[in-house]
Amino acid sequence: MTEQTMTRVNGHTKPKVSLIKFDTDAELAAQAAEQRETVEAVDRADNPLADWLTVPDVPMLPTWARSWQSISGNATALGRLCAWHAGYHALRVPKYAFRLAYLATKGAWRGTRGLWPVLSAADRSAAVKALRAQLKDKPEDVELAYRYQLLHRERTTARRWRFGAAATGVVLAAAGVAWADPLLQAAMLAAVVGPLAMLGRGEDVQLLDHPTPPLRVDMSAQQLNDALRAAGLLRSTARGDEKLPAVHCVMGPVRDGRGWSVIFDLPKGGGKTAADVLAKRTAIAAELGVDEIQVIASRVRAAAGGNAGRVSMWVADDDPYLGAPTPSPLVKAERFSVWEPIPFGQDARGTRVAVPVMWQSLFFGGLPRRGKTFTQRLMTAAGLLDPFVRHYVADGKGGADWMPMKAVAHRLVMGAEDDAVEALKAMLKELLAEMERRFVLLRGLPVSVCPEGKLTPSIVEKYNLPVIFVTVDELQEYFTAMDREDREQVINDLCRIARRGPAAGFICNFASQRPDADSVPTKLREIITLRYCTQVVDQTSSDMVLGKGKAAQGADASVLSEEHKGTGVLVTGPASFVTVRADFLDGPAFAELCQRGRALRAQHGQLTGDAAGDVTAAADTAGVTIAPVLSDCLDVMRHTDRMHTVDLLDRLVNLDEDRYGDWDGERLAAELETAGVERTTKQVKVGGKNLAGYRRADLEAAVPAELLLAARRVEATPSTEPAE
Repeated sequence: MTEQTMTRVNGHTKPKVSLIKFDTDAELAAQAAEQRETVEAVDRADNPLADWLTVPDVPMLPTWARSWQSISGNATALGRLCAWHAGYHALRVPKYAFRLAYLATKGAWRGTRGLWPVLSAADRSAAVKALRAQLKDKPEDVELAYRYQLLHRERTTARRWRFGAAATGVVLAAAGVAWADPLLQAAMLAAVVGPLAMLGRGEDVQLLDHPTPPLRVDMSAQQLNDALRAAGLLRSTARGDEKLPAVHCVMGPVRDGRGWSVIFDLPKGGGKTAADVLAKRTAIAAELGVDEIQVIASRVRAAAGGNAGRVSMWVADDDPYLGAPTPSPLVKAERFSVWEPIPFGQDARGTRVAVPVMWQSLFFGGLPRRGKTFTQRLMTAAGLLDPFVRHYVADGKGGADWMPMKAVAHRLVMGAEDDAVEALKAMLKELLAEMERRFVLLRGLPVSVCPEGKLTPSIVEKYNLPVIFVTVDELQEYFTAMDREDREQVINDLCRIARRGPAAGFICNFASQRPDADSVPTKLREIITLRYCTQVVDQTSSDMVLGKGKAAQGADASVLSEEHKGTGVLVTGPASFVTVRADFLDGPAFAELCQRGRALRAQHGQLTGDAAGDVTAAADTAGVTIAPVLSDCLDVMRHTDRMHTVDLLDRLVNLDEDRYGDWDGERLAAELETAGVERTTKQVKVGGKNLAGYRRADLEAAVPAELLLAARRVEATPSTEPAE
């Protein structure tokens, strides 16, 4: 088969190469016809209407009208802009009135000066002046004098008529204004002053000022491309006549709330992905002229119609995490079920964020005094309002943050001293035993009751297996206070609870200020599924809390500043994160929730453990006043039956430095004596040392007898037995 024959078939100059040899042109034509039958009619090359019938691959609606979110965002922005313009000009009304009067006066002067030649008959003055000059040279010329006299009379007559008509018009207008209604007077005044002001304005002077809209951030596709190019995400040099590559904006940039929103695809051929954009967030923010906290960027996944090169970016007008905090809705809730997502806070756009905690474990980290403990308590607060949640709490700091939990907690460990460390170890052994007991029970239940081998809401109430919240704050305090052997044992126990506990209804809620390998081992942190980090010093510290490589993905808590108290980065999955401003729940509100939680548990027969026998909690519930120093001493001595005075003072200072910071042994003894404490002995032996101290029994003897009896009665009352 010749090259000409191949060119003649189908009219193609460059046919596809075929390794099959045909004897005749008819066979070749038959093969071509068979290929055409397998192609859609519109796509066939020999279809003359193919180009005309091709559906354009472009959106039918403009960018701003493709979603209700975009339409509402732009409409809201337009309303805000109009309101701002109205207020801007309303404040300048006195200035505009003065300027209008000045321009109207100037216009009146210009109009009068322009009309004066007409009123004075200046068109005839030149001829009169010429005849007057000629008459001076030839006074004997009678005809010239006669012509001068006639022309002068005509000019005088014209002046009288013109000035008279003008004066009459002014008088009539003044009389009309004086006799008209006020509304008509205003209209007539505007009809006169407006044209005069326009006449006096000229070309350069403007009546109204030119305001600048209240947008601290402006964005266009060109600015976005320039920012990405400066950050090294787009090629910055052209090759020959080729244009510089640019992103394809799938949506926007458009106004979206208090910022700009854009979704764009990176150009192909550059080798850059959406992950590269997230890693360069700081550089992009600098090029856009904003702080990196104002740039919220994320990948658009395939489930939302995205790809590996599609990025959703929102740039706020100002810092979206400042302002008054939002009170937690839990404060006003009567009850709550931990099987539902817990209200946690809101993101930069004001969207509510809720965190599901069932089958999960949580870790909170960050610098001191950045709201870490306040945020961690939100999870516990939700469990307070569910009577079928049992709380195990350990606070390594031993301060006042978690002390209100004495009213609810089945076990409460305060501090990281030797007695508290022993109490923590005992608590973990109790949790492990309970976990194994539950697994044995769950394995023995029929599939119809326990289909997945895990706890369910019906099993919780039927078999009295409440959900267990294991809350440990300031983990590093416990680990640094233990020797190596105890430390390894406690770490292994915590890992077992965090790894296997969720199926048995255990929810671990851990927190630490220093989440390094020494303070919180990696093998424990890596088990945690949900993580939250407030401000930290650098990306390395952020990755220690949130997970390795999270800062490169955009989940970086080091960009937060000192003003962002209660704000942190929440990681909910391998590639899912959001910066959240947590709801506000202060100490008094948390204490009030603890009292409500105690009442709920007492009502449902779920008040157990330490809370059931706590004397100070019983006093708070009964409304009986106990001397604060006596109550605090009982709280800090909850893990021991005797304590030296010096140690007791140290723990009191740790509990409330403002109150006990300047106390000594003599003042403590005097205050306790005033509270009714009678010491059976002033010396107590602890750890082989016999020093001045107190016995817990002496302190409890100062508590009203009815409170002790009530507490012991509740402690002795068994909880509800599992139903058969």
